[in-house]
Amino acid sequence: MSKKGGLITKGRYELQFRGVKCLNCGHPLDISDRYCPNCSQANSTKKLTLKDFFDEFFSSLINYDSKLLKTLSALLLRPGSITRDYIEGKRIAYTNPFRFLLSLAFIYFLIFTFNNRFADLDKAAQKFDGTISGGGPVSYDINSGDVIVDSLRMKEQAENVLQSLDSIERSHPSISFGLKKFDSIKNSDPEVAKQLGVLDSISKVKNSKKKINKDSLMAANPKGYFDSISKETGMGAFSNKVEFFIHMIKQDTLFNFEQASEKYNIKSSLSNKMAFNTSNNILTIIQRPSSFLNSTISKLPFVIFFFMPLFTIFIWLVYIRNKYTYTDHLIFSFHNQSLLFILLILSLLLDTIFNTSTAGLFVTLFSIYLFMAMKRFYGQGFFKTIVKYIFLNTIFTILAFFMVLLLFTGSVFIYN
Repeated sequence: MSKKGGLITKGRYELQFRGVKCLNCGHPLDISDRYCPNCSQANSTKKLTLKDFFDEFFSSLINYDSKLLKTLSALLLRPGSITRDYIEGKRIAYTNPFRFLLSLAFIYFLIFTFNNRFADLDKAAQKFDGTISGGGPVSYDINSGDVIVDSLRMKEQAENVLQSLDSIERSHPSISFGLKKFDSIKNSDPEVAKQLGVLDSISKVKNSKKKINKDSLMAANPKGYFDSISKETGMGAFSNKVEFFIHMIKQDTLFNFEQASEKYNIKSSLSNKMAFNTSNNILTIIQRPSSFLNSTISKLPFVIFFFMPLFTIFIWLVYIRNKYTYTDHLIFSFHNQSLLFILLILSLLLDTIFNTSTAGLFVTLFSIYLFMAMKRFYGQGFFKTIVKYIFLNTIFTILAFFMVLLLFTGSVFIYN
């Protein structure tokens, strides 16, 4: 059978498999109907095979008339034109802007998290944490070459030093006076300060006395200490609770708030639970920073879809005299943000393959592209466009900074 008029296609859409009635809704069909005009189901009586599935999948990827390729070509080659076509009703040829941006965002952050070097942070955290060994407060690991600090032994020795200092000050007021005047001596004669560097170290140890005493109180009477800070109010009280739980989690290896509540007889309140979870998250983040960063970055695609509608309000205000609606401006934002993700994905791939850094180049290309898109879509002159371009990019930077700051701050509380 010959192919005439473009009616015959490969697979289950060949003429020999065409029916005269839709198998889904029963609507009468002509042999030339590839799809049912009533319900859009394919007009084919052929039994499905795996080959049919693969043929249709790969043909949709390489078909130059597909929505994806038309969308990509329009975005790359005609800045601003794709948005104008879309809002004027020419939508069948392009992918949905919202779905397209969401897909690109997920692809970008997926590639980003797999190509990051955050694992080095875990190694640094483990090296900083170290392994306690040796008899003194500071020891040396021969195998790794790392300096290892025994914080408990150092604290005990520091407390002994502080007690000795207090005794000396009470019995010898002149020595106490000399210590207080140490800073003025150091400022007046740097050479003397250099010679008396040991006194500066002693002064620092004295300033840490309050912190050491606080740790001692926590360890000696956890319930009493927590009851005392629970009487406080405001963020200071919450901060003290976080500090308490951090200390006790490290000391007693607590896994959940219920353990802490039972062990120290702590009231099961929302504030106490939040303080414990925050403390636990902080310790986890310190021990495994890469996991925290990856987890936080994976939430950015969702943040974008809260951020873009907010930023679009400013576009709408800047172009309030224009004919376009808020939704039109939002579609424009989605299209341009999609182009940014395409460029960033290309940048990541090139950086991975050639071990280079091209992010700056692609961000510069996007900046030029965005200006061209604004000028073409809104149809205003060079001067007006450049002023609005600078203003909107400034607003974008400020909003993006606060959104990222809010995301990372919130992640500290909810990360697990």
